[in-house]
Amino acid sequence: MRNAPTTDEMLKLDNQLCFAVYSASLAMTRLYKPLLDKLHLTYPQYLVMLALWEQDGLMVSELGTQLSLDSGTLTPLLKRLEANGLVTRLRDVADERRVHITLTAAGRKLKAKAASVPACLMAASECSIDELVGLTRQLQTLRDRIKAAA
Repeated sequence: MRNAPTTDEMLKLDNQLCFAVYSASLAMTRLYKPLLDKLHLTYPQYLVMLALWEQDGLMVSELGTQLSLDSGTLTPLLKRLEANGLVTRLRDVADERRVHITLTAAGRKLKAKAASVPACLMAASECSIDELVGLTRQLQTLRDRIKAAA
């Protein structure tokens, strides 16, 4: 059995899971930026498009929950996507507080252009599909446990 780490060891930057996740996220965002620039998308816009390519017609609230974004962040992002002709925002007739987000033809067409983005991550990471799937599942489990604890 390992000895318990000392306080000094526990407080080293390179021993922090939070820093490893944070710096990996920054590196991933830097990798994606030139790829997404070609699609005229920011990273948060790309996440919205991924969600809508998976399930078109989501309500803003559902999208916010899925992406862990509040409406103050999501609304301007959706307005920009709408101004760029990729989505439409439609108020629910039965309840005007509910807004549905649907892809336009241009938004659906963009999916084919975005198909190469995940392959670039795979190449840059030098991970197999199985490794990436395993890492993704581990991070999702970690995220869910931390959310539950908070």
